[in-house]
Amino acid sequence: MQRFLILAGAILLAAGLFWPFLSRLGLGHLPGDIVIDRPGTQIFIPLTSCLLLSVVLTLLFWVLRK
Repeated sequence: MQRFLILAGAILLAAGLFWPFLSRLGLGHLPGDIVIDRPGTQIFIPLTSCLLLSVVLTLLFWVLRK
């Protein structure tokens, strides 16, 4: 469990450091991401981005496990 928490922290740290570069990839603005923009309220639900991230992380952990 300790190894997993350290790895998760390292991944979050790397994502935070590389966020300016990752934001240029278009994550968060993919087709299927829901944006509700009303006067005084903005709601953003990144469905497609979350699904894509989930698939990538699942494949990465699957490869690292073997």
